[in-house]
Formats: sequence, structure tokens, C-alpha cells
Amino acid sequence: MNELEIARKKIDEIDDLLIELFKKRMREVEHVLAYKKANQLKVLDSTRERELKQSKLLKFDDAKLKPYYEMFLDHMMFISKKYQEDHYE
Repeated sequence: MNELEIARKKIDEIDDLLIELFKKRMREVEHVLAYKKANQLKVLDSTRERELKQSKLLKFDDAKLKPYYEMFLDHMMFISKKYQEDHYE
């Protein structure tokens, strides 16, 4: 196996872990949605979103990757909000 194949195999293994983490995270999003529905709260909580993003970015210590991690956070929060909006009945 050459270096490219090894790197791709490692990425595939990480992606498999991300699948499980994504499902785990979205199950918690379902709990958040259930609470919001039961308490007639809006899906968007701008304050929480801003605080979450700031706290996660403070923990991220790789300057080269930080802008990409910020994009990752933005997309992750977008997906969570979209799921909640789609299932807020």
C-alpha cells in the first residue's frame, strides 16, 4: 500500500467514526427539538448559537485549520436547525 492509499484508508476510518458521531449528535438534536416543541420555543436561538461557536473556536488551537473548522461549525449548526425546522410540527 502506498502513502496515498494509507492516508485514504485512515480518512475512511475517520469518516466511519463521524457517521456514528453524527447520528449521536442528531439524536440529541431530537431531544432539543422535543423540548422546544413542548415549551413552544423557536428553533433559532441566536444567542446560544453565537456562544457555542465562540466557545468551540476558543478551544480550537490550529490556526491553519481554524477557518475551516469555523465553516464546519456553521454547516453543522445549519443542519441541526434545518432538521428542527423540518420536524417542528
